[in-house]
Amino acid sequence: MANLPPDSAAAAFGRPLLTTPGELSLTNYVRKAGRAVLFLLTATSVLAVFLIFFFIIREAWPFIAKYGLDEMFGSTGWYPEADQAEFGALAIFAGSLYVTGGALLIAGPLGLLTAAFLSDIVPFQARQIIKPVVELLAAIPSVAYGFFAILVFAPFLQEHLGMATGANALNAAILLAIMALPTIVSVAEDAMMAVGKDLRAASYALGATRAETVVKTIIPAAHNGIIAAVILGIMRAIGETMVVWMASGNASQIPSPWWDLREPVRTMTATIAGDMGETVKGSDHYRALFTIGLLLLVFTFILNLITEYFLHRVAKRAGGMKL
Repeated sequence: MANLPPDSAAAAFGRPLLTTPGELSLTNYVRKAGRAVLFLLTATSVLAVFLIFFFIIREAWPFIAKYGLDEMFGSTGWYPEADQAEFGALAIFAGSLYVTGGALLIAGPLGLLTAAFLSDIVPFQARQIIKPVVELLAAIPSVAYGFFAILVFAPFLQEHLGMATGANALNAAILLAIMALPTIVSVAEDAMMAVGKDLRAASYALGATRAETVVKTIIPAAHNGIIAAVILGIMRAIGETMVVWMASGNASQIPSPWWDLREPVRTMTATIAGDMGETVKGSDHYRALFTIGLLLLVFTFILNLITEYFLHRVAKRAGGMKL
């Protein structure tokens, strides 16, 4: 075939080198159909988010119009079924902050140390084993964590640490920290790995030790991803329902003194889960629960926007390094 004239060589392929009009039309049709399907899937997801917001706002608005948010933030008395109903949810909001803040104080440093250990200290073969094991914590059902908290950990806190009750803010915070660890470790470790070998090599070349390289070079360079990891961990903790419902004690109060995590508390998610099945549809109690849900949704939505901002900065930095 190498000795044939150019025209004969082209004809020997058995099909024309140029695409026929029919093939072009079919290719364009398939490409447009694929784009239409992907657009439809994306639009469905966005529409679902807007519908969720619309539904919750529609159910919560009558309560906001009647009582205003001052009713919720101005009192700690949550007595929605009393003759003189009170909808003071300040203690409920504080309870969510207590268990989420406690979980963050535990999971934040522990997750950061674990991510640094996986990215810069442990051998690659060990990392391939340890990281999946850590991520398996996310696969455990929350009800299993709840049973562990109330049947195992709560008696341990009472018997060995002398607490009056094991169902308290500390119990819920520790369990939430364990549940948030896989998210923090995975995202933070990916951010540290994305820093690249050049910064590490430069740090070592200047005489820095491994610890100094991690603390003074890798972590500052990966701070955007680390912040995003911590925020995602907060979202994982503040949105959890089953564990806090079973482990926090469900007492609508602000601990006294304020730093005492040994006191029982009540969270927003536990209040919604515990009260929704017993309320009359359309009642003030019903609307108040949707108002709490709306405030929780707005808070998590803001956290999600902040996370996307920091993740975008991580991706932009990684793209700049590749150039």
